[in-house]
Amino acid sequence: MEHIYKKGESKNTLLLLHGTGGNEHDLIPLREMIDPKANILSVRGQILENGMPRFFKRLQEGVFDEKDLIFRTHELKNFIDEASHTYGFDKDHIIAFGYSNGANIASSLLFHYNHVFKAAFLSHPMIPLRGIVLPNLKNVNIFIGACSNDPLTTIEQTYELKQMYEKANADVDLYIGSHGHRLSQDELDSAIKWYNQIISYEH
Repeated sequence: MEHIYKKGESKNTLLLLHGTGGNEHDLIPLREMIDPKANILSVRGQILENGMPRFFKRLQEGVFDEKDLIFRTHELKNFIDEASHTYGFDKDHIIAFGYSNGANIASSLLFHYNHVFKAAFLSHPMIPLRGIVLPNLKNVNIFIGACSNDPLTTIEQTYELKQMYEKANADVDLYIGSHGHRLSQDELDSAIKWYNQIISYEH
């Protein structure tokens, strides 16, 4: 997979997953705002939709190709495992930061694996799959950033996703803004506050 890895000074690794049309460079500036000491692993989605990179196919806007989503979820998990071996970072200290399509693939990883992330910031996610029993996500911290006027996902779906994670024993924080389908500074500030509360440095 096309990616960028940068070694930091702590055990934490930020897994950066862009939105539709983005690439592995988009979210790298977040490191300086969130955790300048962390490693970063920023990945480019392998699917092209009208020339725009994505992490999995969709049938139409808001309708995922579930078969491809599941395949790409396992593919990304395998890549993370391989990258951990190649670069020597600790798989127990991965914190995912996904925006939109990137949040959905991160969410799908959480739906399939119980120890894939130490924590996850999901910015404007949808429910990736239904009819699936989530693994036990005890001790996993999740921050969901959403907006009441997001044109791509309803606030009802956001609350449902939160409840699904809580039912799986995850600790969930929820931010609700009014900036449509974009990562606003207010949302990012709330995510940074959440991050600082849950992450302890281990040098």
